[in-house]
Amino acid sequence: EVQLVESGGGLVQAGESLRLSCAASGFTFDDYAVGWFRQAPGKEREGLSCFRRRDGFTFVANSVKGRFTMTDDNAKNTVYLHLNRLKPEDTAVYYCAAVQGSGPYYPLEYEYDHWGQGTQVTVSS
Repeated sequence: EVQLVESGGGLVQAGESLRLSCAASGFTFDDYAVGWFRQAPGKEREGLSCFRRRDGFTFVANSVKGRFTMTDDNAKNTVYLHLNRLKPEDTAVYYCAAVQGSGPYYPLEYEYDHWGQGTQVTVSS
């Protein structure tokens, strides 16, 4: 069974950093593409980044470029989203998602089949 489990969220102050983890079971990221999304209260889900291990393709949305980065740990079958210089407007539930194959070049919600449960990030001013 394909499962994704996010962790690492929490309450931080503006300017601080967090590292979100997305641990996969039932598959490996060698065969799947992964994306990160967030959803703030009352807003639509926003695509942040996507990653494909097989060729190292990485995309980061302009809205967070320069502050958010993706890395992965092959041995742990885990991908990470590093959130730096956080702002109050980054407050949201953050999700990782996966799809078998190459995946999209831009993180579009409908492109992904498997989703984690989300992890809450709250940034205070």
